[in-house]
Amino acid sequence: MTDDKPVGIVLVSHSAAVASSVAELARGLAGAGADVPVAPAGGTADGGLGTSAELIAAAAAAVDRGAGVAVLTDLGSAVLTVKALLAEGDELPEGTRLVDAPFVEGAVAAVVTASTGADLAAVAAAASEAYTYRKE
Repeated sequence: MTDDKPVGIVLVSHSAAVASSVAELARGLAGAGADVPVAPAGGTADGGLGTSAELIAAAAAAVDRGAGVAVLTDLGSAVLTVKALLAEGDELPEGTRLVDAPFVEGAVAAVVTASTGADLAAVAAAASEAYTYRKE
């Protein structure tokens, strides 16, 4: 953590239920990760499937503690929505970073790593490294 400020984590899915469930799973598996600010940003504002720039921006603002925000996404248009928000420059907190990582495994790795006090670069690296987890 930067000066005891944790990295925030936003989980963007096309489904509100999936985003919330992955956030719950990551917090639960992290144990001490309950202290890490994690926010789901799933679905559209009216509860449908899709992504919402407004929900993503609100989630990022909610978890921002000044140490950066790691954003993990599930599918293609979620990535495009986050990239568009980052390109606008003023919609997301300073230090927000889109992380190339598998959604579930990356979220768990990000929350676990953030709970150790790691900085944004280490949180992003741990989440990205989850691509190497083999299941065979």
